[in-house]
Amino acid sequence: MKKLFGTDGVRGVANIHPMTTETAMHLGRAAAYIFKSSHGRRHRIVIGKDTRLSGYMLESALVAGICSMGVDVLLVGPLPTPGIANITRTMRADAGVVISASHNPFQDNGIKFFSADGFKLPDDIEKEIENLIGCDHLASLRPTAREVGKAYRIDDAAGRYIVFLKNTFPADLDLSGMKIVLDCANGAAYKVAPAVFEELGAEVILLGATPNGTNINAGCGSLHPEVISKAVKANAADIGIALDGDADRVIVCDEYGNEVNGDQIMAICATDMLARNQLNHKTLVATVMSNMGLDIALRRAGGSIVKTAVGDRYVVEEMRRGGYNLGGEQSGHLIFLDCSTTGDGVLAALQLLAIVRRTQKPLSELAGVMTSLPQVLVNVRVKQRTDIMSIPSIATAIGGVEEKLGSNGRVLIRYSGTEPLLRIMLEGPDNGEITAWANEIAELVKNEIGE
Repeated sequence: MKKLFGTDGVRGVANIHPMTTETAMHLGRAAAYIFKSSHGRRHRIVIGKDTRLSGYMLESALVAGICSMGVDVLLVGPLPTPGIANITRTMRADAGVVISASHNPFQDNGIKFFSADGFKLPDDIEKEIENLIGCDHLASLRPTAREVGKAYRIDDAAGRYIVFLKNTFPADLDLSGMKIVLDCANGAAYKVAPAVFEELGAEVILLGATPNGTNINAGCGSLHPEVISKAVKANAADIGIALDGDADRVIVCDEYGNEVNGDQIMAICATDMLARNQLNHKTLVATVMSNMGLDIALRRAGGSIVKTAVGDRYVVEEMRRGGYNLGGEQSGHLIFLDCSTTGDGVLAALQLLAIVRRTQKPLSELAGVMTSLPQVLVNVRVKQRTDIMSIPSIATAIGGVEEKLGSNGRVLIRYSGTEPLLRIMLEGPDNGEITAWANEIAELVKNEIGE
């Protein structure tokens, strides 16, 4: 079992184990050792971050660890997670490191890695990094003199990424005449995202673009779609686009301010790709959290869905294994594998806007391709991760709800991979019923293992 790495790297409260400078330095040393693939040349690792205050100290610690193993560092500063994956790949670096806790509050932070090809690390490599941290093997391998690594700042990284994003938008289309509300969550995309949409011709009403180190995700971004909804209606905009702190996910709203989540965006894009014979194997990859309405929409359009565990890395792994080119999560992680190696909020928004422009249909009409079943999600903070079905009272309650729902709905209970939360998700035909049942299960969980 991995002890440090969760479903999306190492994450926790900054300056408390495991998110300390000591751990960051050790992670940097171990990663540098693993990614030194050959001798006889200088090796390079890209480091980027979001806008959190703690990013400075963790960045310095990572640089120290990597350079201490004779590997150079390329510093790109604040840049979306997918941008760091892109820079890692296009600059032929040996690996990339992202310092971010994504949608978490500012006091949290995280460290995740990309390999040279821009994909997240598989479990076995993360386990190897953990094993190296826990032993003294690296102590005898420290280089000296000219073999010590050096850090360089890449000043044009944002410009490189902006050009890449614009090139994913069809060359025969632009965004002229469109009014877009854009919420950057005071995060990593606060400079890149508005530049992309403006350079393609849109009028951008910009929100969440004044980061101060502590306001990332604070009442803004993809976790608070009500912000763009209000702004779209107030400004008579065509669409609202909300990113999260590291801009690897996106939630949008239509011209009436109605939220369009990741499932709905996937339904729009997948059915469009099906119609143009561009969806590989006529199959979309989604997670077990996706609404059953997405399955229905794809079947109606002549396609199918493959489901994975929750986590965009598992979606990508299944896409690569099966040769699929579109996948994602309800939360807004959307992967267009023909263009990118990881979830990219700005890129996904561009693909959606391309459909709006090509079809000359408003987003509200396009979103009608999918009808969501009522879905309720209740989170319970827990003090320990216990097998839920081993607790008789909870197992009995879950079984009773499943029996009542039958084939008309489902119950999904899972632990968060990044926070001490148990997620209780119910789907069914009656929103009132499933809300009551979800709350009943949540109360039992609180009594048994809640904080």
